[in-house]
Amino acid sequence: MLQRVLSCLGVEFTPVSHTERIVSALGGFLGILAVTWVSADFVGTRSYVLIVASMGASAVLLFAVPHGSLSQPWPTVGGQVISAFIGVTCYKLVPYEFPAAALAVASAIAAMHYLRCIHPPGGATALAAVVGGPGVHALGYHYVLTPVLLNVTIIVLIAFFVNYPFLWRRYPASLARRSHPQPTEAAKPDQETEISHDDLEYALKQMGSFIDVTEEDLVSIYRMASAHAHHALLEPSQIELGRCYSNGLYGENWAVRQLVDQSGGGDQDRVIYKIIAGKGRRNSAVCTREEFAKWAKYEVVLNENSWQRPQ
Repeated sequence: MLQRVLSCLGVEFTPVSHTERIVSALGGFLGILAVTWVSADFVGTRSYVLIVASMGASAVLLFAVPHGSLSQPWPTVGGQVISAFIGVTCYKLVPYEFPAAALAVASAIAAMHYLRCIHPPGGATALAAVVGGPGVHALGYHYVLTPVLLNVTIIVLIAFFVNYPFLWRRYPASLARRSHPQPTEAAKPDQETEISHDDLEYALKQMGSFIDVTEEDLVSIYRMASAHAHHALLEPSQIELGRCYSNGLYGENWAVRQLVDQSGGGDQDRVIYKIIAGKGRRNSAVCTREEFAKWAKYEVVLNENSWQRPQ
């Protein structure tokens, strides 16, 4: 009962190490220490509060969820800078504060969507440009460069250096993906594998970092992908003489077959194939066209000594 209530409230129990939590907090401390000093220097101690609040939200993303899509360099830098520009523009063009503030945030959201740089703290940066007071207003478009661009550059660099010593946390996310050992061919799942709760918990522990997705979401994504892969199988009518097909599996179960002959029709429609790569290479066999279509995942062609799907 308690577990159900906590689930309804959105309480997550993703396995995260104490090291992960401590590094996240340390990164946030260093990042905000730096941007606080910079902001206070440019807009004064009275006006820097709203600007630092926006960077505080960015710090949570960059140091607590460093691999999230909203935390990556382009969303962070682009979202903050574009939102700052929009906020200043709205302040200058709209004479009344309330509609100017609302328009700044709405426009920032739309711009971040279209420019693929959604970063939630950007909304606060746009808002601060309108309601930040005389210290911010006096900067004009200079606000976009200093302190916003300077702040966001500093915090992204701190995120890189703080996270770099930890292979599972390296920032940007592409560095962490390169650091993680990829599964061997034999360890890669085939189409029949069913993922359990224990499997997901193990994988999350291996990642070591907080992942902004629930186990239920992961299972749903896996099942939808599996269903799509199943429906993507070839139809018997698509199996043509002389062409090559792969079963799309990994490791020792992978194979490529070429259709070399066919006979009959209707229920007696049979095909003769030879295995030209992978498991059973150089062997030949006979089966129905429907059986061959169930085995084949997609057509392949030989391109520079590797089998690839045709363009």
